[in-house]
Amino acid sequence: MKRASGILLPIYALPSPYGIGTMGKAAYEFVDFLEKAGQKYWQILPLGPTGYGDSPYQCTSDFAGNPYLIDIDMLIADGLLTQEEADAVSWGESAGRVDYGLIYQNRMKLLKKAAGRGLEKLNTDENTEKLRAKEFRKFLAENLKLEEYALFAMLKEHFSMVSWQDWPDEGAKWRDGATLERYRNEFAEDIEKILFIQFIFEKQWQKLREYARSKGIGLIGDVPIYVPLDSCEVWKDPKLFLLDENKKPTVVAGCPPDAFSPLGQLWGNPIYDWNEMRNRNYGWWIDRIGAAARRYDIIRLDHFRGFESYWSIPANDENAQNGRWVKGPGMDLVGRLTSWFADTKFLAEDLGFLTDDVRKLLKDSGMPGMKVLSFAFSPDGESAYLPFRYDKESVCYTGTHDNEPIMGRFLAMTDEERAFAAKYMGTSMDAAELSVAALRLGLSSVSELFVAQMQDWLGKGSEARTNTPGIPQGNWQWRLQPGELTDNLAAQIRSMTELYGR
Repeated sequence: MKRASGILLPIYALPSPYGIGTMGKAAYEFVDFLEKAGQKYWQILPLGPTGYGDSPYQCTSDFAGNPYLIDIDMLIADGLLTQEEADAVSWGESAGRVDYGLIYQNRMKLLKKAAGRGLEKLNTDENTEKLRAKEFRKFLAENLKLEEYALFAMLKEHFSMVSWQDWPDEGAKWRDGATLERYRNEFAEDIEKILFIQFIFEKQWQKLREYARSKGIGLIGDVPIYVPLDSCEVWKDPKLFLLDENKKPTVVAGCPPDAFSPLGQLWGNPIYDWNEMRNRNYGWWIDRIGAAARRYDIIRLDHFRGFESYWSIPANDENAQNGRWVKGPGMDLVGRLTSWFADTKFLAEDLGFLTDDVRKLLKDSGMPGMKVLSFAFSPDGESAYLPFRYDKESVCYTGTHDNEPIMGRFLAMTDEERAFAAKYMGTSMDAAELSVAALRLGLSSVSELFVAQMQDWLGKGSEARTNTPGIPQGNWQWRLQPGELTDNLAAQIRSMTELYGR
C-alpha cells in the first residue's frame, strides 16, 4: 500500500434528503470532496440491514444490503416512485440526526411500492425492461443466499418483528421444510419484493463503487466478528453456534472488565462453534468474506484479537465479569482467508486486551494493525499508541467509530493528559489547536495509511460522536449538514495531506 490517507464517514451520515444518508447524490458529492481533498480512501461502516438498536455491527444478514441506504431520488428518476409520494412522508429532518423510528415506519413502505412497480415493469415488452429482467434473474442466480434472507425478512414482518426465537409458529422457528414451503408460496409476492429491493441496493452500490474507482477512491468496509442472535445467519444454520437444544445461547460474546468498564462489555452475540466451522472447512467464513470482497477494496476485520482468544460469558449473566478466555481458530482460519482471498487487502482491528499471542497472530497474518491517537496521551508517556512507536505496516486513526471526535477527546482529558499532549505535539493546551495538531501528527506518522473521522476535520466535539459503546440509545445518528463540505475545507485537507507526503 502506498502512503495515503482517508476519511471515515458512514453512508447514513451523508446529508441526503428524506431523513438518512444514501447512495445517491450526496454520496457522489462526498467522493468528489475526497478527490479534491487529496484523499485516497473512504471508510464506511458495515452495509448490512440493521436490527434492534440500529447498529451496523448487528446486521440481520451478512449477504444483504441495508434498504435504508437506497436513494429515493434515484427511484424517482427510474420511474418507480413519484416526487409527491416521497414528499408526503415525514422524515424527521430538523434535528440533523437520523430518526430511525420514522425511517422504520415510512421508508420500507415506499421501497416496497417501488419494488412492486419495478416487478410489474419487468413483464412489459419494452427492450429496456427485458434487459432489466435479465439483470434481475442474473442477480438472483449470483446471490442465492438472498433467497433465505428474503424468507427470513418476510417471516420477521409476518410475526410483528419479534426475534425468530419467539415466533409463534414452531414450524417456522425450527425450520420445518413443509412449513417454510407453505410460507414461500403464501407470501411469494412479498418475498419477490424483498429480493427486488436487494437488486436495487446492489445496482446503486456498484454504481457508486465504480464512480469512486474512477476518482481514485478506494472503499474500506468492516466485517464484524460476530453476528446477532436475531439474524438470518443463526436461524438458517444454528449448528454453527454454541446453542442449547432450545436454540438458546449457552455462552455469549463480550469484553473483559478493564479500567474503562469495571463490569466489562456484554455484547450478547452467540459464539461460534469453531469445531463445527473447522469441520466444514470454514466455508461459512469464506462465503462471508467473499461477499465483503465484492463490496470493498479493503476489508477491516473487526475484533481481530477474538480470532486468537475470545471472551466467553455465561449466557444468563448480567455483565461480563464471569467470562473467560477461550482459544479461537487463529491462523487456521486467518491463514485460510488470506490465502483464499490473496488479491484482497485486509486490515486488522487489533484493539483491546493485547497479548504476545495476539501480536504473533497479527504478524503471521501479514495484515496491518491499528494505531489510535485518542489512546496515546497518557501522562507517563508509556502508551503504545504514541507515533514514535509505530511501525510502517499499520494504519493510524485519530479515533474509531467507537471514540468521540478528537476535539471531544481533548476536551474530556484531565489537565495532566492535555499538558502531555500539548508538550508532545508542541502546541498549546487549547482543544482546537490540539485537534489540528493531532491531524498533523497522524498525517506525518510512519503508518502507511492515516484515517480521520470526518468530524475531526470539521472540528466537531462529542455532540457529533458516532457511537458510545455500552450505551444503547442515541447512537448511529449524527449526520453531516448541507454546505459543511466546502471547497475551502477540501483545500486545507489537501494542503496538509500533500505536506506530509500522502
